[in-house]
This record gives sequence, C-alpha cells and structure tokens, in this order.
Amino acid sequence: MSILEAIVLAIIEGITEFLPISSTGHMIIGSSLMGIAQDPFTKMFTVAIQFGAILSVIVLYWKRFFQTVNFYLKLFVAFIPAAVFGLLFNDYIEALLERVDVVAYMLVAGGIFFLFMDKIFKTERATDEEVTYPKAFKIGFFQVIAMIPGVSRSAATIIGGLSQKLTKKAAAEFSFFLAVPTMFAATCLAMYKFYSGGGTFGETEITALIVGNVVAFIVAMIAIKSFISFLTKHGFAIFGYYRIIVGVVILILYYLGVELSIV
Repeated sequence: MSILEAIVLAIIEGITEFLPISSTGHMIIGSSLMGIAQDPFTKMFTVAIQFGAILSVIVLYWKRFFQTVNFYLKLFVAFIPAAVFGLLFNDYIEALLERVDVVAYMLVAGGIFFLFMDKIFKTERATDEEVTYPKAFKIGFFQVIAMIPGVSRSAATIIGGLSQKLTKKAAAEFSFFLAVPTMFAATCLAMYKFYSGGGTFGETEITALIVGNVVAFIVAMIAIKSFISFLTKHGFAIFGYYRIIVGVVILILYYLGVELSIV
C-alpha cells in the first residue's frame, strides 16, 4: 500500500464512518477499485484507521467523557451484543467483507428505508441523558446488524436510538459514543489477527497507519460537525438517495462483469 492509497482510504473512512452510508462498504469499494483489496494489510488497515475516527469523537465531546460511571456502563451494555456476535460469527462476517454485491444490495435496501425514516420516527421525546440500560442494550442489538457490510454502523445505531424515542441529535451522538469501544475493540482484534497470521509492521506499514489515522481523524472531525447540523435540519432522505444511487451503480457494474470483486 502506497501513502497515497492510505490517504485515499483514510479520507473515505473519515467521511463515511459517522454518516449513515457505510464506511466499510465504501472502503471495500475503494480498495477494490485501487486493486489492493486482496492484501491482508489492506484488510487490517481499513479497520485500524478507525482509531483516528475514535479520537475525533473523544476530542469533540471530551466533556461528555468526564461524566458519571453510568455513562460508561451504558456504553458497555450497548457494546455487549456486538462483542458477543462478533466473536461468535467472526469468520462469517469476514467472508461477507469479500462480497461487493452484498455491499451494493445493503446500500440499496438501507437507502429505500431511509426515504421513509423521517416519517417512521416522526415522534421524538427523550434525550441522551434519558437512555436507560434496557434502551442501551436494545440499541446495541441494532449495531449487530451493521456487521453486514453496506448496512452502516452509524445508520443502524441511529435507527436504534430513534426506535427508543431519542431525538435525531441524541441518537446520532449516542451512536458516536458507542463507536468508541466498538471501533477500539475492532481495531485491536484486526491488528492482532494480522500479526498472529504472519503479518509484519515494517516502516512502510507503520507510516501508512500513522498517516491514515491522522487523516481519518481530521476528516472525521469535519464530518461529525457537519452531519449533526445537516441531520437536524434536513433529515435522512438525502442519504437514502445517495445509497440507492451508489448501490445501483455498483450492481450494474458488477453484473456487467466489471472487475469490482475483491476475490
């Protein structure tokens, strides 16, 4: 992986991680188009640069991370479903990560749902401070759905928050907070599997990881600020149209035989 390729993937990660359009799906597509998706380091890299995105959440919301112990306990409770299912079905999940067609279908399906989301979740009452432990646990199960590439972790958890009567802003922010333990665990697991599988961290790999995380951090900071403001004012429909367009284009290319698959 070249530094330029690392920067491109990091930009994709930073923009898409906290938007409901699937960062994993976009990075699969991006790495496939650049012809580097088969490289084991690339697979690890696309997960590891999420650490930069994690830092953007902590920096932007640093005051929120100095709350009561309940704040962390609720995040832990919401994290449990993804941790359990991730360990139990890790091999199956990794197999899905090699399916560009799955990404496309999930983008389209999610996009169609997004067109009606503002009407479905029209009633908003609670705030993030009113997230109970049962609600946090339920939101955590929505995050499990996002293990299917193309679904979008932020989309799934935001929908989970809205289903528990959170406002759009509160649901998005809880999604950001939940990303911290989830993405940190995923990053550690990916790096461990890469190293234990015979991968090495030479100067090239370490440089790519440092550059990737720095770029992802900067871009994610901008994306988070823009997303909260846009979501509050305009809702989810525009993301639905985007997902449908991208998904349909990928499916057309895929069934025309254009080389998009990473296998």
